[in-house]
Amino acid sequence: MADTGQLGQLGTESAESTLPGRRLSELADRAVRCTTDCCGASCVVSEGAPDRSAAVTHPDLAGLVSVQLRSGDGPIPTALERGEPVDSADLLREERWPAYRALALDSGVRSTVTIPFRRSGLTVTLSLYSFRPGALEDAAHGPARALGELAVTCLVRDRSYRAALAELDQLGAALRTRPVVDQACGIVMHVLGCDADAAFGVLRRISQGSQRKLADVASAVVDRRGRGLEREMRFLSDRFLPD
Repeated sequence: MADTGQLGQLGTESAESTLPGRRLSELADRAVRCTTDCCGASCVVSEGAPDRSAAVTHPDLAGLVSVQLRSGDGPIPTALERGEPVDSADLLREERWPAYRALALDSGVRSTVTIPFRRSGLTVTLSLYSFRPGALEDAAHGPARALGELAVTCLVRDRSYRAALAELDQLGAALRTRPVVDQACGIVMHVLGCDADAAFGVLRRISQGSQRKLADVASAVVDRRGRGLEREMRFLSDRFLPD
């Protein structure tokens, strides 16, 4: 049964804990502490993009992760392909993954297990390592698995939380710039004798054509009361606005 204290801490919300790297580090550290004869752990997360975030409990394990991601061969790629845990009871007798096997044995690792987790387009792998052969046979079904399930749930929630914050920031920026855009639209309406929709279209095209933000274009129109932009506005009016 999983250590409820560990699970509770992993699910605790804080500004730093919502960062993927922090979540992965917590998962790796706690998985080691709750798994018998485990000497280290690594975690890798991917959201469908080439770039992946990873965390290890010891610097030597970083090489074991990178050799697999570079070559596409090893317990991590195999677990991702199968969608189920992949283990090696004794790497000394292992015939798969030659590059990974050689590096692991050079680091003193004799047995490993990698557990994959998938949810809402997010993929996480948790790999456990031991200096003893056959030491991790039951690890894929123990507390580490429960910790991994909770961690991937937290990562999905964190992603939604960050997306919501970004949307709020965009909405706040839009609300802050709306008054000046409305003022600029009023000036364009006066200069061109057009309606509000047409005036906004002119501002948007000036923004696109000059590669400036709409708010910056609107501020310039308001600051100059439209002076110096009459020719550009009339050109766009003649070209794009209905007769």
